[in-house]
Amino acid sequence: MTDKTVPDIIYTKVDEAPELASASFLPIIQSFASAAGISVGTRDISLAGRIIAAFPDYLTEDQRINDDLAELGELVKTPEANVIKLPNISASVPQLVAAIRELQAQGYALPDYPENPQSDAEKDARARYDAIKGSAVNPVLREGNSDRRAAAAVKRFAQSNPHRMGKWTAESKTEVSSMPGSDFFSNEKSATLHDATGAKIVLVGDDGAETVLKDGLSYPAGTVVDATFMSAKALSEFLETEIARTKEKGTLFSLHMKATMMKVSDPIIFGHAVRVWLKPVFEKFGDELKALGVDPNSGMGDLLARVKDKPEIMAEIERVRAERPPMYMVDSDRGITNLHVPSDVIIDASMPALIRGGGKGWGPDGKEHDTNCVIPDNCYAPVYDETIKFFKANGALDPATAGTVQNLGLMAQKAEEYGSHPTTFEIPHAGTVRMILEDGTVLHGHKVEAGDIWRSASVRKAPIEDWINLAIDRQKATGYRSIFWLDANRAHDAELIEMVKPILEAKGVADKFEIMAPREATRASLETITKGENTIAITGNVLRDYLTDLFPILELATSAKMLSIVKLMNGGGLFETGAGGSAPKHVQALVETNHLRWDSLGEFCALGESFKFLADARGNAKARLMGEAVEAATQLYLDNDNSPKRKPGEPDNRDSHYWFARYWADALATQGEDADLAAHFAPIAKALAEKEAQIISELLADRGKPVDLGGYYHGDPAKTAAVMRPSATLNAIIG
Repeated sequence: MTDKTVPDIIYTKVDEAPELASASFLPIIQSFASAAGISVGTRDISLAGRIIAAFPDYLTEDQRINDDLAELGELVKTPEANVIKLPNISASVPQLVAAIRELQAQGYALPDYPENPQSDAEKDARARYDAIKGSAVNPVLREGNSDRRAAAAVKRFAQSNPHRMGKWTAESKTEVSSMPGSDFFSNEKSATLHDATGAKIVLVGDDGAETVLKDGLSYPAGTVVDATFMSAKALSEFLETEIARTKEKGTLFSLHMKATMMKVSDPIIFGHAVRVWLKPVFEKFGDELKALGVDPNSGMGDLLARVKDKPEIMAEIERVRAERPPMYMVDSDRGITNLHVPSDVIIDASMPALIRGGGKGWGPDGKEHDTNCVIPDNCYAPVYDETIKFFKANGALDPATAGTVQNLGLMAQKAEEYGSHPTTFEIPHAGTVRMILEDGTVLHGHKVEAGDIWRSASVRKAPIEDWINLAIDRQKATGYRSIFWLDANRAHDAELIEMVKPILEAKGVADKFEIMAPREATRASLETITKGENTIAITGNVLRDYLTDLFPILELATSAKMLSIVKLMNGGGLFETGAGGSAPKHVQALVETNHLRWDSLGEFCALGESFKFLADARGNAKARLMGEAVEAATQLYLDNDNSPKRKPGEPDNRDSHYWFARYWADALATQGEDADLAAHFAPIAKALAEKEAQIISELLADRGKPVDLGGYYHGDPAKTAAVMRPSATLNAIIG
């Protein structure tokens, strides 16, 4: 069980590549921090950890663990919070099922994930698992708004060492395609509540029968409450049209969603794409597919696994595939398509990578091709559409001269769409969905058909005001061009504009800010950074997520190097370390070749900020020196190009930690403000320098060979440590 003593700094235990990197880096952090009397502990928010914590009644005493996520959820509401949050898995159903199976194989008597729960026990298990999947962590921890940007040292390095960009031409056929209507954007309604109220969501059937979809909702005064839906019929018609149009144009077909964060709506949309792609197969073998447990929402990979022993179905799938346009591939060598697994193609990672590559995607022939990027909903698709149009007209961005786009994101207290999971429904039958306030007022209503996807989202007044004030402070500190990405023609954004303008005017800064719809803001931001100037994008939650991948990938080649500071509304600090979209590929490479390319630069940046926050919050002079030394080490790490290299046998993540530790120790040993710290780190710095050849040799000893971690989602700590800390010399020096 987890020690309930709250450490000075909490470093989260997560998944995949970031967690493997932690096995190497965290012991260094804990050793160095302890010399300054600073405790660094861990809390488990990994997918496997959350599964185990959710089922104590199924497990032995030794297997049970605390619900660390719930504990952290309370801690981040206090001024004492100082949390370094690494990227964690926002699990799709296939990922969740795979993690369950791995834990079961390790002796955890967990129930299976019930696809169609019938008994009370199955319904209970399904409810517990559904609370874990998708974006279950971030809404709990993000009790503040986001300030995300490239650290100055990182940006300077990127400009001095520009990454390769794909070539854009005006002749490119790559495009973004979205629904002509009947989507979330066009159907959205929004209102600001003047008084605190309860509410319920009711489906009134065409026969007058009422079904309560959700009861017990509660909103404080000033909350902006939205409701909208996407037509299933219109979605399917749109997908059919785009498949045909893609074949006609000779491009790749690709679907870009976020089935991890939008864990209810986007898997359903993804499932529609699978069903439309294989429409003749479902028409011919629908009953048999249903009997085999096929769920299109789980993707073609799951479908193919279930029908692999059914030659007639497999033959029909091959026939249909031959008639379709070629599909954008996740892994062409292994035949993994865009529609295989809903969590394989995540829009905020996939679209920037494609744009950085000159609009090219990998086809089934292993070659790059222009691509039809299908993004059904119009809320944020214009951002990518305008980016592609800009680069077609102007050519690729030059990272050597480009300015930067910083971001201030409205995300506190489950703001906006990422907080909509409990109020998103696939409509079972035709009727009218009504959101009814406790006094009987119908706040929103929509006429819907069976299969439509209806959702409500909300954002509270306090986070909105905090977000606006954060923007004012950041603009004052930088003087950068500052744009609120809000569309007056979108219902939700119109409500926010009515709150933004009076605050800006009351504080006398209205002339310092612009308000633009996402499409116009995208072009304005690209024009600004192309000139080498800087801008601040002040956005809602989803755009925060999308833009803090899009611009960093264009500017820096990766979003993993971003500095992300969450100023918690009650005074604490949450420091996030970048994106984990590439984490699965990094793990695969480590297991096969003992090479981990994951770059911990994001962790270095977050660590420095965490120490500085601790120094300010508690008047801790040693913490300030630790933070300053981290910044000095980070600068040397960049200047000396100690980032992990691409190929097995070259320096990787573990080598980068050696160099960072060496620079950090040297900075602490040579600072003149704390003699005790200097005396402690002087012999460490000396040993790390003198033993360089031996340490590097030990780190490289078994590269190129397969390794055993004891599990993917729930690895064996001893096996992982043996792989990630292979230098006995380094381990002894660090202690």
